[in-house]
Amino acid sequence: MFDASGALIANAPHIPVHLGSMGESIRVIIETRGSARDGRGIRHGDAYVLNDPYRGGTHLPDITVIVPVFYDNATDPTAFVAARGHHADVGGIAPGSMPPDSRTIADEGVLIDNQLMVDEGRFLEAEMRAILSTGAHPARNIDRNISDLRAQLAACVRGADTLVDTAREQGADVVAAYMNHVLANAEESVRRLLDRLDDGDFTYAMDNGAEVRVVIRIDKAARSAIFDFTGTSPQLADNFNAPRSIVRAASLYVVRTLIDDVIPMNDGCLRPITLIVPDRSMLSPAFPAAVVAGNVETSQVVTDALFAATGRLAPSQGTMNNFTFGNTAYQYYETIAGGSGAGPDHDGTDAVQTHMTNSRLTDPEILETRLPVRLDIFAIRRGSGGEGAHHGGDGVVRALTFLDPMRANILANRRTIAPRGICGGGDALPGRNWVERADGSIEMLTATASAEMQAGDRFIIETPGGGGFGSPRPFVPSEVEGGVSNPERVEGLHTNGKRGT
Repeated sequence: MFDASGALIANAPHIPVHLGSMGESIRVIIETRGSARDGRGIRHGDAYVLNDPYRGGTHLPDITVIVPVFYDNATDPTAFVAARGHHADVGGIAPGSMPPDSRTIADEGVLIDNQLMVDEGRFLEAEMRAILSTGAHPARNIDRNISDLRAQLAACVRGADTLVDTAREQGADVVAAYMNHVLANAEESVRRLLDRLDDGDFTYAMDNGAEVRVVIRIDKAARSAIFDFTGTSPQLADNFNAPRSIVRAASLYVVRTLIDDVIPMNDGCLRPITLIVPDRSMLSPAFPAAVVAGNVETSQVVTDALFAATGRLAPSQGTMNNFTFGNTAYQYYETIAGGSGAGPDHDGTDAVQTHMTNSRLTDPEILETRLPVRLDIFAIRRGSGGEGAHHGGDGVVRALTFLDPMRANILANRRTIAPRGICGGGDALPGRNWVERADGSIEMLTATASAEMQAGDRFIIETPGGGGFGSPRPFVPSEVEGGVSNPERVEGLHTNGKRGT
């Protein structure tokens, strides 16, 4: 839910990289269509759709549907509701639209820039089908895209109707006032947080040689902060470029999660924060830069760098382990859990979706019923978290055997550069991926790779753990009393707190 200016008011607590970046999408609609700028204006019963990464989107599979809300007889929108969904396929050079080897945006699928999808209540299906059929690499299953767009639209219409009913019952002025109250409350909560934070910086290298650098400067007197990403690598030739909206989403998420107050994540959280992001850096790329990995991978690096710069949390697995596979008949995409980083008062968590992703995996029974694959292994990767006074969480092992020929793709990070520990904590183990062929041969894969899978071939993914926090406590003989050890305590000392050893 957004106010009339496109400021985020509240959202479902789901995928942070989607929710924190959607305000840019709303503002694009306002700037290009508001007050009849396009010769038509925004009207009752309209809905818009976009995925353009350079104008409010993140990467092409993430399609945003936006519905303007009009209270009473207003002629201009008084609020907006929006829903963003990751579509299983929007075209591109690989099924699933997550190609590890894309080099331009055209390789990644169909780009939708600020398209009218519903014209005063009339769903423009023919026009949407035509758009999804364009380009050298059109969408592979347009019927499914249309169904998903209708579902997103239904959610938005439901939200818009509820908001209109609330304004009718309570008064439009009251609803607008409380939207401002929500923003002001979040702003004050962040200013109180900044009173407790100090300056910091962190530079985080990625497997492709790029670096994300952030310097945090706190102005105690003004109760404000600057997050300065100057020194981050320039725009990349690969697809790990992240649109500026992703930096905003990551920053919003970090400051919100550092607050103990029960408040919705909203734009008020960023009012005290100034973001400095150099143009044509990998965090502010220009068309036609490839960006598909920026949303899912670079967002994790930005988040980990911000947390590490505050000294409050060690880096987590630092990747979403994007795994896609398919052919002309099937397309499938999943992100895979790993270990979360440790903090000054807690261990990391094993086998959990971290930070900018928060998606659930398909149940094994559904996966195997709907797709010609067999899930052989899904288990905790013991010992993969970093050691320390507080240890990082462990990653997972996931292995699938293919029953039909398909192309499988891994788009990941942290296969070479390990998730780092901080404040003396140990680094976690990096991830690994490989293919075991039906004939017994092994093909090791890099962080970004594709493989043509035949029936009987197995794809194995080991995800990274999280970094440790603080130097491990040394073994102290006096902690063994009367010559008889406390098994729980001694195990913790000898293994630096590691479980399962």
